[in-house]
Amino acid sequence: MKVGTKSVLFGAHCFFIHPIFLFIAWCKLYGFPFDPRLWVAFFVHDLGYIGKPNMDGKEGEAHVELGAKIMGFLFGKEWADFSKYHSRFYAKNDNVKPSRLCVADKLAICLEPAWFYLLRVNLSGEIKEYMRLAGKSKYKGESLNRDEYMNLDTGTQMGWFTSMVSYMKRWVDEHKDGKEDTWTPKSCGVLGK
Repeated sequence: MKVGTKSVLFGAHCFFIHPIFLFIAWCKLYGFPFDPRLWVAFFVHDLGYIGKPNMDGKEGEAHVELGAKIMGFLFGKEWADFSKYHSRFYAKNDNVKPSRLCVADKLAICLEPAWFYLLRVNLSGEIKEYMRLAGKSKYKGESLNRDEYMNLDTGTQMGWFTSMVSYMKRWVDEHKDGKEDTWTPKSCGVLGK
């Protein structure tokens, strides 16, 4: 079974766990999600990881396309873009602002207890890729503070998680009101654009 499929079944993007944290994050940022289209987006936005051989490579970064197709089919282009641009890198490469779904999605990670998140990414195996990319090209050009940068490359999962959460909290705080994302670098050809 490919790592992307494992992520959706029981890893970081688990289809019955991640949407719950995303719902909580949305409530904290924007209030209760009364629009039922939001609930659909919470569930489908990461389903594109199914069948992907990696999380952050060319194939993994393209995971947003399936959720965008589903949302577009059901609700139109605006909602397709809402789902598609939950990826900071996709938004940056298309020269648009990340969607509010992106902001809530990043906060959702920060709301999870470390032990619960790390348990799942170890079971799925995706932690291997996350740790391999830590402090390397994936984060080149990002606005990491000194402690975040040092901990990303410590080789410990807890150090990596703590740094990732610290960075994401700062990113969310800076961008929750729709401010242009000047932190995220363009993908270096990862998206094939």
